Amino acid sequence: MLDAALTDQLEGHLKKVTRPIQLVANLDDSAKSRELWSLLEEIAALSDNVTAVRSDSDGADSGDPHDDGRRPAFSIVRVGSDVSVRFAGIPMGHEFTSLVLALLQVGGHPPSVGDDTARAVEELEGEFAFTTYMSLSCQNCPDVVQALNAMSVLNPRISHVAIDGSLFPEEVEAHNVLAVPTVLLNGELFDQGRMSLEQILARLDTGAAEREAQRIEELDPFDVLVVGGGPAGASAAIYSARKGIATGIVTDRFGGQVLDTMGIENLISVPYTEGPKLASALEAHVAEYDVDVMHNQHVEKLVPAAADGGLAKVELASGASLEARTVVVATGARWRALGVPGEAEYRNRGVTNCPHCDGPLFKGKPVAVIGGGNSGVEAAIDLAGIVGHVTLVEFTDALLADDVLQAKLRSLPNVEIITGAATTEILGDGERVVGLRYEDRATGESHDVELAGVFIQIGLLPNTEWLSGALELTDRGEVVIDSRGATSAPGVFAAGDCTTAPYKQIVVALGAGATAALSAFDHLIRTSVPRGEESSARVPA
Repeated sequence: MLDAALTDQLEGHLKKVTRPIQLVANLDDSAKSRELWSLLEEIAALSDNVTAVRSDSDGADSGDPHDDGRRPAFSIVRVGSDVSVRFAGIPMGHEFTSLVLALLQVGGHPPSVGDDTARAVEELEGEFAFTTYMSLSCQNCPDVVQALNAMSVLNPRISHVAIDGSLFPEEVEAHNVLAVPTVLLNGELFDQGRMSLEQILARLDTGAAEREAQRIEELDPFDVLVVGGGPAGASAAIYSARKGIATGIVTDRFGGQVLDTMGIENLISVPYTEGPKLASALEAHVAEYDVDVMHNQHVEKLVPAAADGGLAKVELASGASLEARTVVVATGARWRALGVPGEAEYRNRGVTNCPHCDGPLFKGKPVAVIGGGNSGVEAAIDLAGIVGHVTLVEFTDALLADDVLQAKLRSLPNVEIITGAATTEILGDGERVVGLRYEDRATGESHDVELAGVFIQIGLLPNTEWLSGALELTDRGEVVIDSRGATSAPGVFAAGDCTTAPYKQIVVALGAGATAALSAFDHLIRTSVPRGEESSARVPA
């Protein structure tokens, strides 16, 4: 199954395995089981510390303590211990990295987790049996799978099995899984969507959030505080830290909207990458500098410095607050909502934004895509190869996507295009989406379409509600900036998709973050420090 490049890469990684591990397979006579066994044999051949064994092949009770009855499935087991990680399915595609990391971590290579976080995971009390339903085309799923795998390696009271939903449709149906990743804890819904290890830990250990809030509250003022961890925020932090000034980032999720992006082919000098990979690279680059990164923090209010000087304040939902001589706002944007009945009620129960992540869950079923721009038409094209039928609904009288995309869409036999239609309601049965209601804008007539899922692709909305009254915003909520990234408040700069910058592109946000940071530094060297507020700012280790 592995090509020469992947084989060489994996063989190099497996040199880090220091403790013997077994790949214990639970198989039946299906083609997928044969495919999985072939993969496990290939992996075992690359290291003397790895062996592959078949627990059983007929679906009967194998006596294997890790066997949960799923076929095909396998466990990665540290020999002579209770450390293990389990996959139900064949973890290729986006999950191949999850497989590699699981092999290394079960094999004795420590997870890349901060000491404090690792200690908090190890000290969790109770029994935690996690199950993650994922799809191999989902770019959000690996973060969750890898976080829970690492937690299960660190704490024997935590177990985790990652399940490819496309191979176990009866389970997906039974648990009403209509979005991935979906995580169950001890058989009950825990959460859906992308989650970091720190976010999961905060859910399990409320004291961790309180301790972090207390730490943040005790920090000295920063010279530059960046709010937001997307491309603009990461760029701003790097440029600030390189000036040798005290720099911090506060963010609810590092990577921002990039994490929800599939293929990226227009980042200059990088012919192709994917959103999660770029987000990881940005975070690793920031980590090369003395920057205090405060994860999982939701900002609620900005209090700019007084006109005659002083410190700006950023208030957090945790109750903590941060002070800084300058602030760079880089909070990005999020998917715009329709704002119709049923949308919020059926979020992750048939209403979604990501065709790559959730498309496989609707295999053979009818779905709708709302939006006729490039994103909507691309989503419809992708879904047409998976689902039974796609209805594309566009508000205006004509699609707005590029001609080449429209031509491709119109060539597909299982796609219907409806223009001049206002979506008025998403219909459900109390459990999941069953249809869509729209109004013909020309006639006023109402129509219902039977559907299993609705993919919303109608653009982005800036994350700036927390800035109301603090900065000048446009009627669309964008932060008004000048060519230097300066806002209406002295000492506050902004960059990226949350601003009036005309082009919402990753490469533009990277440059804008650098501009804002350089402008903030220029502001610092030209502004006298109020007496008693000399730069005592520091970034704790």
